[in-house]
Amino acid sequence: MTSLKDLFLDFPLPYVASALPDLPVSGLAIDNRQVSPGFIFIARVGASSDGHAFIPDAIRRGALAVVGQQEISSLEVPYIRVDDSRRAVTHLAAAFYGHPAKKLTVIGVTGTDGKTTTCNLLYQIMLAAGLKTGMISTVNAVIGDEVLDTGFHVTTPDAHDVQRYLARMLAAGLTHVILETTSHGLSQYRVDAAQYDLAVVTNITHEHFDEHGTFENYRASKGRLFELLAVTVEKPQGNPRLGVLNLDDPKSYDYLRDITQTAQVCYGLTPQADFYADQIRYSPQGLTFDIRGKDFSVPVRSHLVGAYNVSNCLAAFTAAVAGLDIDPAIAARGIANLPGIPGRMEIIDLGQPFTAIVDFAHTPNALKVALQTARQMTTGRVIAVFGSAGLRDREKRRMMAETATELANLSILTAEDPRTESLDGILAEMAAGAQSRGGQEGRTFHRVRDRGEAIQLALQLARPGDLVIACGKGHEQSMCFGQTEYPWDDRTAMRAALSDELGLTGGPAMPYLPTRADADPA
Repeated sequence: MTSLKDLFLDFPLPYVASALPDLPVSGLAIDNRQVSPGFIFIARVGASSDGHAFIPDAIRRGALAVVGQQEISSLEVPYIRVDDSRRAVTHLAAAFYGHPAKKLTVIGVTGTDGKTTTCNLLYQIMLAAGLKTGMISTVNAVIGDEVLDTGFHVTTPDAHDVQRYLARMLAAGLTHVILETTSHGLSQYRVDAAQYDLAVVTNITHEHFDEHGTFENYRASKGRLFELLAVTVEKPQGNPRLGVLNLDDPKSYDYLRDITQTAQVCYGLTPQADFYADQIRYSPQGLTFDIRGKDFSVPVRSHLVGAYNVSNCLAAFTAAVAGLDIDPAIAARGIANLPGIPGRMEIIDLGQPFTAIVDFAHTPNALKVALQTARQMTTGRVIAVFGSAGLRDREKRRMMAETATELANLSILTAEDPRTESLDGILAEMAAGAQSRGGQEGRTFHRVRDRGEAIQLALQLARPGDLVIACGKGHEQSMCFGQTEYPWDDRTAMRAALSDELGLTGGPAMPYLPTRADADPA
């Protein structure tokens, strides 16, 4: 068992300690309620609370030491003061779990859209190549045959959870891990001890301005993944330290090219890229295209749909072939092995005379490409159901409504995690965006507060040959109103609404939300 003294032997940040006795440490906690005897409590300063206020409770629960960033004296347990508690968590967790990333090949995937899809494509490629691979995504952690939920909403797990998953992967005999890496995870230092060997970017577009303030700050947070390549330690198995860039994404390519201090390679849709796609053919059943490199060309078939997934396939293929030396033919086979991603352009078919799809698109760019793909999949009308989250980037509300007004025939604006914001206020901002592009309420767009009723309306309005697409929730399993997470799955809601519309028996019940017409007003 690791001791308190051992945790700070190679600690890379400055600290001041009242004492560092050789006491056994049984765990780490950033939430005082999760402290057990023998734990170290790390007090962090958050947006709505300050962990230092909970130090007395953590000690009552058995904390043997406390780490924080405030001047505190006269604690009954050792207190270690650091400049930034968030950064400290990452390195303490790595030390507690024995620095597992130093013994694994770690591939980080970041970007605004397409991260989860690219991770899953790369995972299938690596399995096809016979590599013992795990994956930590914003959806789950995959360790062999075990799949662990990583939370309700989309962000990289906390630093101590990342290190715990890595340690479990190492103990399970895995040699490689794919780590989906968000801007929040990077800006909050959760992955600073991940020891990345490969860094992959999909794209960088408008998102998370509520957290980062400006596009430049947001891009810089993504760029930290590529900067971390330079501090990765030498590993017994070798480490390529390769950056994989998207030549087609002007908002990220030049910036990342200039800050990446290690080897780099690019992918794209033109021959100027090191790896590029050619002879692209689209269909509702999937994609076929060729991937060409300096001395090879391989045919690729994917069950995924949409032009944007060509880019995701290229990102995964480039990382595998250029970074892991996987044979191009094996990489192509891995891409073909992926049947689809839950909640990503997922078709819900109960025999209705139109197409119904659930997709995760929750950013302006993702909604744009989802609707462009929907347009390719039908000769009828495109009916889009979507919302915009509360307590998040407000500018997205206008932008997404503008995009849908331009690309869909009919938009239904509805709830998507309003949290403690006024849902009516969010919908008003979205309606103003639609109207700014010529949208007419009651004709080209509707406001429906309850998401289930919005989906039902979309299906009622659909004619044979149309396409209904519900965007923004995808695979997610809850929706937040106030501070309460209500169980919610868009796919279940779509099946429930279709069952009612078609008069089918045995279908699922529509999940409950407090906006429903029959909701208890209390």
